[in-house]
Amino acid sequence: MKLSVMSETAGKSASEVEVSDAMFGARFNEALVHQVVVAAQANARAGTRAQKNRSAVAGGGAKPWRQKGTGQARSGTSRSPLWRGGGKVFPASPDENFTQKVNKKMRRAAMRAILSELLRQDRLVAVDGFGVDAPKTKTLVEKLSRFGAADVLIVTDSADVNLQLSARNLHRVEVRPVQGVDPICLIGHEKVIVTVSALKRFEELLA
Repeated sequence: MKLSVMSETAGKSASEVEVSDAMFGARFNEALVHQVVVAAQANARAGTRAQKNRSAVAGGGAKPWRQKGTGQARSGTSRSPLWRGGGKVFPASPDENFTQKVNKKMRRAAMRAILSELLRQDRLVAVDGFGVDAPKTKTLVEKLSRFGAADVLIVTDSADVNLQLSARNLHRVEVRPVQGVDPICLIGHEKVIVTVSALKRFEELLA
């Protein structure tokens, strides 16, 4: 299949590029994409929560009342999980592991499905090149205005320091090389601008 390629300077269609049907014409598998996105979010979690069980909570050394004769249920400590201020039954631990395994084939299939769906929704824009001569935010804003993009992910073939520095003060603009693109960032923006060289790199990595 052929994709229309926009001119970086004019912001209009200038040429076409041949791309793989398997890569950009894949069926959208919602269940697979959901599973891969949830796994990516889970793998980004850090086990920083810490709660105390009944042995770690301070206090509760004395028996609240005698065993028999009060008419109340027997109780051995005021730090029981049943009491206010007591310990947790199954406390969260800092060494908690949230990782979920995703096979390479599943991740690649999900990426192909997302890219294909972005293309069908006219949210994927191919450009002949994309860069700035110096790290200047104003220059990048002017260039994005040609494409009518404010909430956008810019994907380049390799890391572009000037482009990344120009975009870091823009709230909804993100710049990533092909190797750093994941399903979350692809679906998290209104538009995705991809250079032709990055398209070819996608085909190599996700084939």
